[in-house]
Amino acid sequence: MSWYPSLKVGGDGSGVVSQAGAVALLRTAVMVGLDRELSAGLSLWRKALATHDPGKIVLDLSVAIALGGDCAADLALLRCEPAVFGSVASDPTVSRTIAALAADAPKALAVIASARAVARSAAWAAAGEHAPDHGIDAENPLIIDVDASLVDAHSDNEHAAPTWKKGFGFHPLLAFIDHGSGGTGEPAAMLLRPGNAAANTAADHKEVLAAALEQLPFRPGYRVGRKVLVRTDAGGGTHEFLTYCTNRRVGYSLGFTLTDALVDAVNLVPKKVWTPAYDAEGQVREGAWVAEITDLAELSGWPDGMRLIVRKERPHPGAQLRFTDVDGLRLTAFVTNTRRGQLPDLQLRHRRRARCEDRIRSAKDTGAGNLPFKAYDANRIWLALVALALDLTAWLQTIALHDHDARRWSPKTLRLQLFSLPARIIRHARRTWLRLPHHAPHAGLLTTAINRLQPG
Repeated sequence: MSWYPSLKVGGDGSGVVSQAGAVALLRTAVMVGLDRELSAGLSLWRKALATHDPGKIVLDLSVAIALGGDCAADLALLRCEPAVFGSVASDPTVSRTIAALAADAPKALAVIASARAVARSAAWAAAGEHAPDHGIDAENPLIIDVDASLVDAHSDNEHAAPTWKKGFGFHPLLAFIDHGSGGTGEPAAMLLRPGNAAANTAADHKEVLAAALEQLPFRPGYRVGRKVLVRTDAGGGTHEFLTYCTNRRVGYSLGFTLTDALVDAVNLVPKKVWTPAYDAEGQVREGAWVAEITDLAELSGWPDGMRLIVRKERPHPGAQLRFTDVDGLRLTAFVTNTRRGQLPDLQLRHRRRARCEDRIRSAKDTGAGNLPFKAYDANRIWLALVALALDLTAWLQTIALHDHDARRWSPKTLRLQLFSLPARIIRHARRTWLRLPHHAPHAGLLTTAINRLQPG
């Protein structure tokens, strides 16, 4: 006897829609004007008498990626639901569009980035007090996290190369706008690089940060400065990148490599100077301390205003010590140009850079873990579509899900709980209704979100 009901299955149903929750993503795109911006910007690549708008093709691909697609052929998920997604381009048309954009990749990427920036400004304005830039100042800045990650290539893609982890693929550098502990985050810039690209390449960090700053909304009285803080691991702690951050007048909190001379300076710090450090919850952590060694270290040649802060702690059981660790204590360091704030608070702020790992994992779950094209520029276009998909998801959460735990759900959870909901198409009184199942756990949440995204 089976545990499950015995069902007769037929393929002749009608009026049933799968992935109906994607309507929330479509409404988000319309509300922030992303559809209009993409259509206008990508009109340069629309051929005369063409049926499909390149802007809609790009937006459809981004929605398919947000729904879990990891290749262009997954657009079939949308194509079979014209009542929800309208006319969706065929696979050959999509391939030609990607090839055309890749043939002029710098210009196409600039157009997509510009459309994202305009839409981001509208999204943050619609989110109001829930926007990541609400109430920011020098003490509570908008934070941009920059980090690199490895993406495996399972075929000989253009510019794929051996990686430092003995793999083969790419080593993209990513920048994410942090939404704090109450939210997720959104991508600001993604730079595709060969797998053998170094982790501490200052030129790449400068390029990504510049692109990320271009994504910040421009409003009257808004200017980039100490209201924006960039965080990186030690890969960003180079002379060139620190100088660049200083010249751009942004705040920074960057990991810093300890040399033997700096370790000697740490040993000069009196015991009474060390201050107890905090754990991830902001509580005093036993066996961890923090101190500033700016005045004890030889930092000539580094930018003015740079502060060097060191943390020492008892390592977790089983952790291996490094050559720079002293007396059985693990040493880590970072530099910042933030003038105010207690050392434990500044150090905790820097440690929260680890949230970027969650953003990267979400990006890989949303198309970035598989670069499906052989051509390098086509994969650059794909990565831009991944950024669009993550943007739509983040804007949906910020605008319409801000008062629910769904504000912090990962893309995987959103797909399972909201986007995958089925529905029935009902046509009545010259109107088309999308009827969600009343017994679905989050049907009410999805209905509320879609209503909040209504224009006007």
